[in-house]
Amino acid sequence: MTAVPYLALIASALALALAYYFAKVVLAADQGTEVMREIGAAIREGAMAFLRREYQWVSVFVAAMFVLLLVVPIDGRPAASFAYLMGAVLSSVAGFIGMRIATAANSRTANAARDGAAKALPLAFKGGAVMGFSVAGLALLGISLNYLLWVKWLGVDQAFQVVAAFGLGASSIALFARIGGGIYTKAADVGGDLVGKVEAGIPEDDPRNPATIADAVGDNVGDVAGMGADLFESYAGSIVAPVVLASLLVPVFLEGDSLAGSFGDAEGLLMYPILIGALGMIASIIGALFVRGREGRSLSGQLHAGQYVAMALTVVFAVVGTLVLFGGSPTVGGYELSAPIFLALTIITGLLGGWAIGFTSEYFTSEHFGPVKGIARQSETGPATVTIEGIAQGKLSTLPAVVLVAAMIGLSYLFGGLTFGEAGDVIGLYGVALAAIGMLAVTGVIVAVDAYGPIADNAGGIAEMAELPAEVRTVTDSLDSLGNTTAAVAKGFAVGSAAVTALALFKSFSLTAGSDVNLDINETAVTIGLFLGAMTPFIFAALTMSSVGRAAQAMIVEVRRQFAEIPGLREGKPGVKPDSRRCVDISTQAALREMLLPGGLAVVLPLVIGFIDVNALGGFLAGAVVTGFLIAIYMANSGGAWDNAKKYIEAGAHGGKGTDAHAAAVVGDTIGDPFKDTSGPAMNILIKVMTIVSLVFVPAFL
Repeated sequence: MTAVPYLALIASALALALAYYFAKVVLAADQGTEVMREIGAAIREGAMAFLRREYQWVSVFVAAMFVLLLVVPIDGRPAASFAYLMGAVLSSVAGFIGMRIATAANSRTANAARDGAAKALPLAFKGGAVMGFSVAGLALLGISLNYLLWVKWLGVDQAFQVVAAFGLGASSIALFARIGGGIYTKAADVGGDLVGKVEAGIPEDDPRNPATIADAVGDNVGDVAGMGADLFESYAGSIVAPVVLASLLVPVFLEGDSLAGSFGDAEGLLMYPILIGALGMIASIIGALFVRGREGRSLSGQLHAGQYVAMALTVVFAVVGTLVLFGGSPTVGGYELSAPIFLALTIITGLLGGWAIGFTSEYFTSEHFGPVKGIARQSETGPATVTIEGIAQGKLSTLPAVVLVAAMIGLSYLFGGLTFGEAGDVIGLYGVALAAIGMLAVTGVIVAVDAYGPIADNAGGIAEMAELPAEVRTVTDSLDSLGNTTAAVAKGFAVGSAAVTALALFKSFSLTAGSDVNLDINETAVTIGLFLGAMTPFIFAALTMSSVGRAAQAMIVEVRRQFAEIPGLREGKPGVKPDSRRCVDISTQAALREMLLPGGLAVVLPLVIGFIDVNALGGFLAGAVVTGFLIAIYMANSGGAWDNAKKYIEAGAHGGKGTDAHAAAVVGDTIGDPFKDTSGPAMNILIKVMTIVSLVFVPAFL
C-alpha cells in the first residue's frame, strides 16, 4: 500500500519519457519546402508569443491567489499556497511543452501528407501525444508529490485541504487558458471566414487572407494549449476529489485537527484513486503505441485503436489492482469489506460512461449521422433554418448526456455502497467520486487524440497556403474531418467528468462545513443561491460570446482594410503578401483583454457569496453545476454539428462549395465557432473552479 505513490511517480516518469520520445520523432521529420517552413515558423512564432504573454498576465492572478491563500484564515496555511503554486506551474509547463511540439508537427504533417494519410496520421498523433502525456504525466507527478510531501513526509495539519489547493492551482491556469485561447482562435476564425469566404469569395486558408495565419495560431492556442490545460485540471481534480472526500467520510484519518498518526487499513481508500491514475497511465502508454499508419485501413479505426486498447487494459488493471490493494483486508477504516471488486466496477462504470457520452457527442456532430445531415439539408433554405436546426440538435443532445451521467452516478453510488455492507451510504459517495477517475484514467490518449485535430487542421492550411497539389489537400481534409469528431469526443469526456467531479467536490464542501451549512431548499438563502448559481453559466456564456464578437469585429475591419489598401492582394498577384502579423496582434490583444472579466468572476463570485452566507453558497454551487453542465453539452454539440455540416457540403453534398447552401452553412459554422471552442468548453472549468474555490476557502466562511 505504501508503494502506491511511488508507483504513480514511476508511471508519470514513463509518460514523460514517451512524450520526449514522440517529440524527438516529430522534430526529426522533414518540414517540407521552404514556403512550408516559413508558414510553419510564422504559426509557431505567433502561438508561442501568445502563450508567453498569456502566462505573464495569468501569473499576476496566480501571485494574487498565492498571497490570498496565505492571508485568509483557511486550513493548511501556508502549505496550501505552495501546493496551489505547484499546480499552476506544472499546468503551465505542460501547456508550453505541448504547444511547442504541436506547432512543430504542423508543417511536418503537411509534408508527410504528400506521401499519403498512412504516413501523416501517426505523425500528427505523435505531435498530439506529446501534449497528452505531458499533461497526464505532470498532473500525476504533482498529485503524487503533494500526497507524499504534505500527508506522509511532513504530516501537516489539514493535509488533504492542502492537496485540494493543488487542484485549485491547476484550475486557475485552465480557466484562463480556455477562455483566452478560445477568444483568440474564434476572433481569427470568425473574422477570416466572414470576409474571406463570404465577402471575398476565396477558399478557406487562402494565403491572400490576412487572417489565415492568425486562424492557424488560434487552433493551437485554443485547441492544444486550452484543451491541454482543461484536461490537466480535469485529471488532477478527478484524483484529488475522492482523496479529499475519503478523508472527510472516514473519521479515522483525523485526530482533532491533526492527521492521525497511522491510517492503518483505511489508507487504502486514499491510495486507491492514485493507484487507478498510475494503472490508467500505464495502459495509456501501451495504447498509444498501437496507433500506426496502415494503407487501406480506416483512419478513424487506426486513430481510435490506441484509445480502445488503453480502455480495455484499464479495465483489466483496475480489477487486478483492486484485488491486490483490498483483497487481503477484512475491514477498511473500521468498516467491514464485503466485496472489493465493486470498487473496480465504479471505475469501469466511469470509463464506459465517459466513452458513451463521447459517442453521443460523435453522433450529434459527425457527418455520418442524421443530425449533421439534417442541418446540411436545412442549408438549402438559408442560414436561418441552419441556425434553428443546429440549436435544436444541440439542445436535444443534452438528453442522452444527462441520462448517462445520472445512470453513472446511480450505478457508481450503488457499487460503492455494496463494497461495504454496513457503511453503504458513506462509501457510496466515494464510489461516485471514483467514477470520475474512470472517465479520465486514459487522459494521455484522450488528449493525444484531441490535439491531433488542430495539427491536422493546420497541416491542411499549410498545404493550401503553400499551394501543394490537390491530392495533398484531399489527404489533409480527411485527417481534419476526423479531427473534428475526435474533438467532440474529448469534449464529451471533459464535460462529463466535470459534472461528476464537481459533485464530489460539492459533497466535500458540505462535509467540511459540517453543521454550519443547511442545504435545505426551503431555506430562503439556499433558494436565492440556487437562482444565482443557475444564472451564472448564462452570464459567463454571454460574456465570452460577446468577447468573441468584439474581437472578431476588429479582425473583420482589419481584413477589409488590407483587401482595400494593398494593391493586388485580393487578386492574388505574385509577390503581394498580406500583413499577417497585424492580425495575430489583434487576436492576441483582444484575447488577453477579454479573458479577465469572465475568468475573474469564476473566483470572485463564490468568495463574495461565501463571505455573505455559506448556505447561499451551497445553493449557488448546486444551481451552477446543473445548468453549467447542460449549457456545456448544448453549446459544444451545436457548434460541432454546424462545423461538420459545412464540411459535409464542401465535400460535395447539396451542391458543394460556392452554392447558396454552402454560404448558409458557413454562417451556421461561424455562429457555432464560439459555441464549441470558447463558451461551451470553458463551462466545465467554470463549475469546477467555483466548487474547488468554495472547498478550499470554506473554513474562512464559517
